[in-house]
Amino acid sequence: MKNPARIFFISLLVIGALGMAATGSALYVRLVYMSAAVLALSFVLARFSVAGIQVQRHARSLRASVGDIFEETFEVQNTGPYPRLYLEIINESTIPHAAGLRILTWVHGRQIRTYLNRTWLTRRGVFFLGPTTVASGDPFGLFPVQQTFPAADRLLVLPLIIPIDRFYSPLGLLPGGKAIRRKAHEITPHASGLREYAPGDPLKRIHWPSLARRDKLMVKEFEQDPQAEVWIFLDAQRAAQAELPAARDESSAWQDWVFNRRLKLTLPPSTLEYGVSIAASLAHYFIARRRAVGFVTGGPAYTVIPAERSLRQEGKIIETLAFVSGEGELPLASLVDLQAPLMPFGSSALLVTPSVDGSLVLATELLQRRNLHPIVILLEAGTFGGPAGPTGAEALAEKLGARNVPVCRVRNGADLRETLSNFAIQPHFQESPL
Repeated sequence: MKNPARIFFISLLVIGALGMAATGSALYVRLVYMSAAVLALSFVLARFSVAGIQVQRHARSLRASVGDIFEETFEVQNTGPYPRLYLEIINESTIPHAAGLRILTWVHGRQIRTYLNRTWLTRRGVFFLGPTTVASGDPFGLFPVQQTFPAADRLLVLPLIIPIDRFYSPLGLLPGGKAIRRKAHEITPHASGLREYAPGDPLKRIHWPSLARRDKLMVKEFEQDPQAEVWIFLDAQRAAQAELPAARDESSAWQDWVFNRRLKLTLPPSTLEYGVSIAASLAHYFIARRRAVGFVTGGPAYTVIPAERSLRQEGKIIETLAFVSGEGELPLASLVDLQAPLMPFGSSALLVTPSVDGSLVLATELLQRRNLHPIVILLEAGTFGGPAGPTGAEALAEKLGARNVPVCRVRNGADLRETLSNFAIQPHFQESPL
């Protein structure tokens, strides 16, 4: 990019030199000396303007969720003995609409300046906290210089979790039944025996009476609770996804937060982002009710998280969802075909998909033949700019309804909390919500 100030002084130097050669006037001589002195002095000052400058970034936590305000401290240190006229700190983080641009003036020698940066997180994923660029130069701006510091940390932004009041559950999926002979990592009501203590076993599993009798540490083993599992299938196939351009620039929403206006986060108009948020919300809902939850997706790679019931399990599912992309190759029917033989009888399969392909009907029939209970959360791709209009979603819902498969239809812009919660109490369902 051309520098107008530099062009101006170089032009003065050239004009002065030509005038001095042609006329020998003292005015042109002074003009040459002045412009040459300004250019030389500016060049020297610019070379030293960012030398000895160090920038460090500190954050309390490198994990956050969509909708959170991420706070980060910038520490700018002048390690040299000479003051700096100005320093422009540029945050080049990959976080959408990342804040952090600051101009610090008259930074004394050996001085440390700090400032707090806040960024509203509107996208899930992993983002580098950097690089950070320090820009400065001479007082006239003739020779701008920059120094870039690479990113040292990464921020993991988890998906948005919608608080759900209730959700539909098929009839008969209640606690109880015969114990299944499968070891569990967590404590359940079904103790199966004792074994010797191993490093890493929690103290609460130690069986103290056995310690007194055998004079060595023994821990209790447990079997999985016979309560039916809940499996969440997220369709991340590339061909099934649809997305509309954002209706509102997120930077204007950030300005609303800065000026203390009402801040409301809306999901991007994307079937994938809606599906990820729904899957995260359902996982949180069922794990909070002590249900064993498993997760399956195909984007970008085939991923299976075995069913467990614990906050650790919720963390694994939510963290996996932060990395999900709509670049998968496997359709939802293939995911069901691969996982259905491994699911215990009576389990629920929550299918989150924007696809209206006929293979979805075949997938639900496969689940039913295996005594599994499919529930379809259908994202109406037509409302997200996809090729399938409302008629395609409606026809698919009728086919699934004829096979006693509950269908929750989700449109672009819908209130997910209201949609998912009201799905449990719709009058055409005979079963009771959890």
